[in-house]
This record gives sequence, C-alpha cells and structure tokens, in this order.
Amino acid sequence: MAHPVMWFEVLGTDGDKLRKFYGDLFGWTFDMTPPSDYGVAKTGDARGIMGGVGPVYPGTKSWVTFYTETPDVAAALAKAQELGGKVVMPRTELPGVTLGIFEDPEGHTLGLIEARAAATQ
Repeated sequence: MAHPVMWFEVLGTDGDKLRKFYGDLFGWTFDMTPPSDYGVAKTGDARGIMGGVGPVYPGTKSWVTFYTETPDVAAALAKAQELGGKVVMPRTELPGVTLGIFEDPEGHTLGLIEARAAATQ
C-alpha cells in the first residue's frame, strides 16, 4: 500500500494568533470546527493538501507536522518505536478520523491517519 501525505497541521498555545499569522502571511482563511479552537485552512487553491491550525493536544508541545496514511496506525506506531521513535499519542479515534502521533529519532513530530476502507456501491 502507498502511504500518501494526507494532512498538515500547525499547533501551538494560541490558535487565534497562529491563524492570524498564517492568514496574514499567505492569505488563508479558516473554517472553524466548533466547539474546538481548530481552523481548517482554506488556501484559495485546489492544489496541495488540506490542513488545520489550532491549539495543541492536551499534554503535547507545539508542532508543525504532516500526517501520512497507513493501513494500521497501531502497527505503524509500534514499528516507529522499534526503529527508535517515540509514541506521542497512541492510536486515537476522533470524529471522522483515526490517528496516532510519534516523534522520529531526532524529535520531529509526525502523524499517522488510518486508511478507511473504500466505499462499495
């Protein structure tokens, strides 16, 4: 299976300030996802991957990352750990997405999104 990059994310302690910064810098606008302080970036172009800007997850630090699709988040996190990485967030089911987050051996934060089964008609 291929592992495409599916999403980017910029998280910090002040989501409003970050959205203003990236909005002013790149002209992005944001669709907010209530009740959270998370905004999905509207870049003004159909090219590129989608992403969001908002607050950090509880117990984590600020980061900029990308999320790669994988068939099994738990297995990929285990493999990352075997290769010298550190699990930051175990396989977690959120509305609309199953994800996990790890740091590589140098401390870079990366995310994983579990692939969904293709819809059958």
